[in-house]
Amino acid sequence: MDAASWDERYRGGELVWKAEPNRFVAQELAGLEPSGRAVDLAAGEGRNAVWLAERGWDVDAVDFSAVALEKAQRLGAERGVRLRTVHADLTRWAPPEAAYDLAVIAYLHLPWPRMAEVLRRAAPAVREGGHLLLVGHDAANPEHGHGGPQDPGVLYSAGQVADLWRPYADILRAETVVRPVTDSEGVGHDALDALVHAVRR
Repeated sequence: MDAASWDERYRGGELVWKAEPNRFVAQELAGLEPSGRAVDLAAGEGRNAVWLAERGWDVDAVDFSAVALEKAQRLGAERGVRLRTVHADLTRWAPPEAAYDLAVIAYLHLPWPRMAEVLRRAAPAVREGGHLLLVGHDAANPEHGHGGPQDPGVLYSAGQVADLWRPYADILRAETVVRPVTDSEGVGHDALDALVHAVRR
């Protein structure tokens, strides 16, 4: 989907996604002492960015949907925090080098060559000792999980992401994790996500 399609999807008054942070973002980062600037790449309506700001991070929320970023600003205002929003296409946007202490990428799915470029640019944007965290639909999800994109060309494994970040960072965790979900009929399923957490060298 392009930016216009996402704008249309986000245009309703209600949040497309719930306001709480992604469970794995919260679990991985809850014990991390806020230490400066964070960037949420593909921030959408800002649920992770707002949660980080509430914890004391100075947050840049980057997304190519202007409508989503407006909703992120509103969510932040409702929660009493401020976000710095950046309206940009991540396939073209180059973050400043060593500008951040934390980079979060949650459920960004692009054709793998473009996704790999985004990941390669994200790593140098984090200072030495800073953290990189990715969560996304795992490549095994269409066959063994539930929901999410079904096109294998936009999916990835934790190992693929870790291999791209390894030249820049020490990998703390790279694995497939299970995310319980409930379908429209109230039936529970297990979705499979890729999770990679790294520390910049």
